[in-house]
Amino acid sequence: MTQLRMLPVPDGLVGERADAGIARLTGLSRSKAAELIDAGAVRVAGSPVSRSFRLPADAMIELSLPQARDAAGPDPAPIPVEGMAVIHDDADIVVVDKPVGVAAHPSPGWNGPTVTGGLAAAGFRVATSGAAERQGIVHRLDVGTSGVMVVAKSEAAYADLKEQFRERRVEKIYHALVQGHPDPSEGTIDAPIGRHPAHDYKWAVTADGKPSITHYRTLEAHRYASLLEIHLETGRTHQIRVHMSAVRHPCVGDLTYGADPVLAQRLHLARQWLHAVALEVTHPATGRRIAFHSEYPADLAGALALVRSWE
Repeated sequence: MTQLRMLPVPDGLVGERADAGIARLTGLSRSKAAELIDAGAVRVAGSPVSRSFRLPADAMIELSLPQARDAAGPDPAPIPVEGMAVIHDDADIVVVDKPVGVAAHPSPGWNGPTVTGGLAAAGFRVATSGAAERQGIVHRLDVGTSGVMVVAKSEAAYADLKEQFRERRVEKIYHALVQGHPDPSEGTIDAPIGRHPAHDYKWAVTADGKPSITHYRTLEAHRYASLLEIHLETGRTHQIRVHMSAVRHPCVGDLTYGADPVLAQRLHLARQWLHAVALEVTHPATGRRIAFHSEYPADLAGALALVRSWE
């Protein structure tokens, strides 16, 4: 017997070979993934794919896996997410303040809390549009990034918001505490981002990467770090973290992208200092522009207070 799994193509695997992408998505070896492909057990848009097939954006992968003898039972009940506050709720959208350590939606290899699971546990019904694991999700924040995030509740809202994000009509504002002092103090980083050539879990500025544009301006300059306001023109995975690292001003606490571990320890930071402070969209039903804001969580506020005190 086989088990059919429907997996969305993550942004980070768009353009990846099918055998490599399936291996990363499922945790299987690349050779095992290739065997499944050769057996016709991997389909996209209803058609079997080859090993060298490039995974497309916004697609679902149909994967037929051998049924394990001790197959798991039904999906576990949604679990409430501690500290996730609902900022706004109406018939079309729900806006949340996502805590650190929470993923936007379930994904292979992630067993922690999710925004979708937390909303379900709280009794919210979201749009059924989108991939099965991320229904209602129109944009994402990294697990290690906190802040404001909107989820579609109606099907019309899902389609409308996806188009707004695609056409870059959404204003996304982040605050980042970065090491040093960017020069100039205000500017734009325009550098393509792709998979890191040596580490699958990282991203990097690469010649063949996707166009990526980050606008920043310095809000505060302190002895060891600067507080920046950042506007994203594009929305690549880890974009702010990669771009700031590329210009030698990594987010404080972001050890993955070259931050100073001693400074992170002194500031009691266990993650990158990066927070989605504001989000402005056009309401799908009323057509009016609406904005939502999120205050710094305790760990980031505490670290910033320490930096300010070191003058």
